[in-house]
Amino acid sequence: MTRLLEDRIAIVTGGAQGLGQALCQRLAVEGCHVVVADLKAEQAEATAREVAQTTDRQSRAVAVDVTNEEQVAALVDSTVSQFGRLDLLVSNAGILFSGEIDTFPLDKWMAVLNVNLTGYFLAAKHAARVMKAQKSGNIIQINSKSGKKGSYKSFAYAASKFGGIGLTQSLALELAEFNIRVNSICPGNLLDSPLWVNSLYKQYAEKWGITEAEVRQRYIDQVPMKRGCTYEDVANVLAFMASDHSSYMTGQAINVTGGQEMR
Repeated sequence: MTRLLEDRIAIVTGGAQGLGQALCQRLAVEGCHVVVADLKAEQAEATAREVAQTTDRQSRAVAVDVTNEEQVAALVDSTVSQFGRLDLLVSNAGILFSGEIDTFPLDKWMAVLNVNLTGYFLAAKHAARVMKAQKSGNIIQINSKSGKKGSYKSFAYAASKFGGIGLTQSLALELAEFNIRVNSICPGNLLDSPLWVNSLYKQYAEKWGITEAEVRQRYIDQVPMKRGCTYEDVANVLAFMASDHSSYMTGQAINVTGGQEMR
């Protein structure tokens, strides 16, 4: 079977765990050599080892803070030094803090914007530096349905994701002449992810005075297709958007929400 991304070179920020880890694995299955970039160095190393052991692709880990421009520039430079080029950047690193507007701390607001928006900007900036010289490349941001519609008491996250779509559209216009495509993928709620299973269900159950199972059902009921988003759902779209099958698509924000968001 022909792989969609044979011998392409990819960087995935926030690639050490959860969705990022699944995306690294899928890209390798599709033929990419993968650089796993994450603040959590040990977990990044573990993911890189797993990718290399379970596929025939090369994989390496790089400890990087996406809000630190020197580290991001070094990440891109070391990738090009090892592999000779950079074909795909997946900007996946992100954080979420929620709360009420009148008590929300400034440091948490800044942290969300710095990681989710400035981190995307820095990764795209240094990827574009290399891709423009190559006259080819693909930049894909993992956004959220919260980039399309406001999110109750998660306004910092929504603001960062709305900004991310604006950045995607603007970069797509600027970089099209260099044969570089820029798109965003907007997943729905990843209800089986560690964030939900280990944290959010418990938080919402306590806040609303219901069981964790009832919390899960409440979110499922909001989705026309009556299930949560999975890693595979997102990886399927990523593989398509990273491939030549989507060669006429740029500046798009693709919903993967089971019909919950349609704009």
